[in-house]
Amino acid sequence: MKKTVLTLALAFTMTISAQSKKPMKGIIYPSTKKIEHTDNYFGTEVKDPYRWLEDDRSPETESWVKEQNKVTYGYLEQIPYRNALKGRLEKMWNYEKISAPFVEGQFTYYYKNNGLQNQWVVFRKDKSGKEEVFLDPNTFSKDGTTSLAGINFSEDGSKAAYQISIGGSDWREVIIINAITKEVLENKLVDVKFSGVSWYKNEGFYYSSYDKPKGSELSAKTDQHKLYYHKLGTTQKDDKVVFGQDQKRRYVGGQVTEDNKYLIISAANSTSGGELYIKDLTVENSPIVTVLNNFDTDTDFLDNRGDQLYFVTNFKAPNKKIVLVDAKNPQIENWKTIIPETENVLNPATGSGYIFANYMKDAISEVKQFDFDGNLIRTIQLPGVGTAGGFGGKKEDKELYFVFSNYYTPGSTFAFDPKTGESKVYQKPKIDFNPENFESKQVFFTSKDGTKVPMIITYKKGIKLDGKNPTMLYGYGGFNASLTPSFSISNALWLENGGVYAVPNLRGGGEYGKKWHDAGTKMQKQNVFDDFIAAAEYLIANKYTSKQFLAIRGGSNGGLLVGATMTQRPDLMRVALPAVGVMDMLRYHTFTAGAGWAYDYGTSEDTKEMFEYIKNYSPVHNVKKGEQYPATLVTTGDHDDRVVPAHSFKFAAELQDKQTGANPTLIRIDINAGHGAGKSIAATIQESVDIQAFTLWNMGVGKLDIKK
Repeated sequence: MKKTVLTLALAFTMTISAQSKKPMKGIIYPSTKKIEHTDNYFGTEVKDPYRWLEDDRSPETESWVKEQNKVTYGYLEQIPYRNALKGRLEKMWNYEKISAPFVEGQFTYYYKNNGLQNQWVVFRKDKSGKEEVFLDPNTFSKDGTTSLAGINFSEDGSKAAYQISIGGSDWREVIIINAITKEVLENKLVDVKFSGVSWYKNEGFYYSSYDKPKGSELSAKTDQHKLYYHKLGTTQKDDKVVFGQDQKRRYVGGQVTEDNKYLIISAANSTSGGELYIKDLTVENSPIVTVLNNFDTDTDFLDNRGDQLYFVTNFKAPNKKIVLVDAKNPQIENWKTIIPETENVLNPATGSGYIFANYMKDAISEVKQFDFDGNLIRTIQLPGVGTAGGFGGKKEDKELYFVFSNYYTPGSTFAFDPKTGESKVYQKPKIDFNPENFESKQVFFTSKDGTKVPMIITYKKGIKLDGKNPTMLYGYGGFNASLTPSFSISNALWLENGGVYAVPNLRGGGEYGKKWHDAGTKMQKQNVFDDFIAAAEYLIANKYTSKQFLAIRGGSNGGLLVGATMTQRPDLMRVALPAVGVMDMLRYHTFTAGAGWAYDYGTSEDTKEMFEYIKNYSPVHNVKKGEQYPATLVTTGDHDDRVVPAHSFKFAAELQDKQTGANPTLIRIDINAGHGAGKSIAATIQESVDIQAFTLWNMGVGKLDIKK
């Protein structure tokens, strides 16, 4: 059952006054040494003078990080409204937030934050309504950098296993407790990564991990994932490998059906496409039975009714369908379609004995309720046009919950009665932000090759299309991920003060199914950058903004998007904000689990043609001497073990070495921070303030009238 944490809002009042902007003190970048290093790819030599920055734990790299941060923060501290922005942001953030509830055993649990707590606290109520703190992640570390990374309860709710992340790392520790008394039951499990926790009755649970890598655990390659079973009362070294010992797979997961009858095993070598297996848990030493033995489709377990298993799949259905599989005869030729594919992409959930088919129609939610025989019960009335998430729960749940939001409407939680179809507000955040003052418009622009691409543009009502609106163009475009309307603190800050926030649904994403995803992968990756460039050109041509007031932003694969776009079209934007980006495309697959991204990217080792294609857009390899790049603030975390910080380090070094003109090229490196998940509220606030202060200052905004 998925839990949704609501997003938040803030605002300040902005006045654009380029005349009042005072010049900054000159930037003197730290000296970044170059060490001769050359790699040979299919007869082509490629220099890599900053290879030494890949050693993330070396004293030299640590010193470089400190010097870069000294320069970056020295620059940011000169922006006159930075501190006032932080004060306003902290004030606006400081209100109570509560998640949707969920029942485990004799308690109702929920997450709550009283305002500025670094981590959300897990609370619970007993049947009498008495409230108590169940788990407070703010006590895990003094600086708020250790976070709760998930919690799962045993069948009767009497036991729980929760994961913690230290410094934002993907490596986890698992703590097992008596959920009634909160007493720790046994030694913690360590070195767990990319794993859920799926309980079998009250006896133990399944989890996944890699062998401890040789070298740095933050950057060393991990490519053989294994599924383990931990029986309570035993030590971790006695945990049995269920799958992955003899089958080398990069990603392996296990999920026990709600009735404890079957273990569903997924296995993959990339982020798209995977195998599927089942194991009958009611029969001792039962064999693992193959359902799918190839990597051609994406098929995920949804629910079951005894031996009848329900899966959502894109097998012969690029937009996905729901199929019924008999566990006694599970081969693909025996599958029966329950809910067929439609023209819109399907993302279903189950709860209270129903299937909730959440469709994306041009990135907007449309939810239909079905029974398990595929009969339509109703189309659910949503509060507006935007994104609805949730509806998941256990079979016996009498009430379900969903969260609704869009780019200007704060996320509210609704209680839903699956029998009547009626919903009511369960929790609405009390935010000093009026959504009635804003609106979104969906447009379709034409990309370089003639493809029509949707984009949602959000702004204050009554906007003047004079080309002078500070505009944030945000994109991702990869890994089948869909950017649907959602409310965020940064959006509210930007919108309240006349800013435009634009999000195109680029190819490579999942908004239009597998075909849309594939159109932005491997030898078609340039389509993603072309789409983003076309989005910027649309905004400028229609006078939402101009080059002087345009910033491009994206994180992770979106960081690659920003890096590639700014090196291909440095003339197009004023500010570039690549976050935790994949910047060295020739070597990404040699770090941690990076090889699993090959479905989207291909690798430099595949063929000469693929190497040349990748090298032509790899941000690190396309920074040109003498070019004037936009004002750039690269952001990353020194403990990012998903997209290792060396990507950002090398890109920043190249920019600082080759940039022409006065535009700053800075890198801001969070210490004891990872890829983003679990970041403390204090760190999130400071990063948000720094990014927006940097952006506005470099657009010529010299004065801000901060709302009190």
